[in-house]
Amino acid sequence: MSNIRRSSLSRSRVLRSVSAGAAAAALTVGLAACGSASSSSSATSVDNAATGAVTVAALSNGAGTQTDIKVTEVTSLHAELPASVAKSGQLVIGVGALPAGFPPLAFVGSDQQTLTGSEPDFGRLVAAVLGLKPVVENSTWENLFVGIDSGKTDVGFSNITDTEERKKKYDFASYRQDNLAFEVVKSSSWNFNGDWTTLAGKTVAVSSGTNQEKILLEWQTKLKAAGKQLTIKYYPDSNAVHLALLGGKIDAYFGPNPGIAYQIAQDAKTPNPTRNAGTYSGAGASLQGLIAATTKKDSGLAKPIADAINYLIKNGQYAKWLAAWNLSNEAVTTSQVNPPGLPLTNS
Repeated sequence: MSNIRRSSLSRSRVLRSVSAGAAAAALTVGLAACGSASSSSSATSVDNAATGAVTVAALSNGAGTQTDIKVTEVTSLHAELPASVAKSGQLVIGVGALPAGFPPLAFVGSDQQTLTGSEPDFGRLVAAVLGLKPVVENSTWENLFVGIDSGKTDVGFSNITDTEERKKKYDFASYRQDNLAFEVVKSSSWNFNGDWTTLAGKTVAVSSGTNQEKILLEWQTKLKAAGKQLTIKYYPDSNAVHLALLGGKIDAYFGPNPGIAYQIAQDAKTPNPTRNAGTYSGAGASLQGLIAATTKKDSGLAKPIADAINYLIKNGQYAKWLAAWNLSNEAVTTSQVNPPGLPLTNS
């Protein structure tokens, strides 16, 4: 998010700093466990077969709240799987978190070796519903798509934004809103309710070259035309942004919501807590951006994965997963196969 390299996780060239990537860098302040994790299922959080539970937010170093979520195979959904996947008995889940990770979405845990984060955790929940063994493969962002293209990876759970450009090669099953957010000090009385005119007179920090900067600059132009001022500030890294916010040099920081959720969790028990002052779609005013499980086009996996997600939504496990990672404000009411994505003109 702030630093987040993959922005909307790489939603596109210009958007590269908004989502996952974006989210990643975004506020990786103070998390010691941000090294690289080996790419194997043994290097990810462990599911408890004896209790029928999936443990999420394990070893998160304060980025989330460890929670055991009970979930069992749904045979009718398993029956929807392509024959090759059902026969293999496993779901190979791709995560593009190398080399540094991007908390709270995907990063190395406090034991310095286990891959944790909301994205691999959700992949494991989906695998459990489908009656498959989760095999999580951690790679670079670029190699994540190489794995999907080659068929070595069944599905990507890595804060991937649904775009019309990507639909040329992939099918999507949405599971989270792709949101930006404003971070302010907890004592601030200002809130953003979607009305950009409330930014008049404010000083806001944003990362250069990101989708959020593009949106903020558009608002600045509109305010200027109305004779009002919005001051935009740039800082070299997330630490500098944080210090500027706490020191009163800026009123707010505008960045990817997951990264801000992570920073707020880190600040919660300090003398200088921060809070979320409001969210905004990463796709802009005309479309709610969506994060989606990503499969090779026409592989036959998108529908059973969407159905598994809808099962988790209906039965409460989805809400528990979001709450464990402080991402409840990105909930969707239903998972859709190939919903409208970021337009070709902006993807």
